[in-house]
Amino acid sequence: LALVVALISLSFGGAVGLMFLMLGCALPQYNQYWPLFVLFFYILSPIPYCIARRLVDDTDATSNACKELAIFLTTGIVVSAFGLPIVFARAELIYWGACALVLTGNTVIFATILGFFLVFGSNDDFSWQQW
Repeated sequence: LALVVALISLSFGGAVGLMFLMLGCALPQYNQYWPLFVLFFYILSPIPYCIARRLVDDTDATSNACKELAIFLTTGIVVSAFGLPIVFARAELIYWGACALVLTGNTVIFATILGFFLVFGSNDDFSWQQW
């Protein structure tokens, strides 16, 4: 039951985050679709950590360079996702209101991705590693 509640909560969070992104693009006063480029960052953000989890043995209690590099790359991708709408707003490609909506959507989406890894990231019978 807890996994079902977590799955429903994560899907609701993803839908709310994408709604904010779409509102930042499609509202009549904004009407610019440049912020949709952050979708690439949503797709790219979990990839380094997923690869590192496959390559690294978790029984090591010490720090691991591969996992730390993956976290560093993931952090760079997340920061870039927050920076891109700000650069678009500074270059006057989008309005600042659209930038605020996209940044809100980014916060919700990345919290949802983090929640997915916290809920389904353990090495139990139902894990994302099986996919």
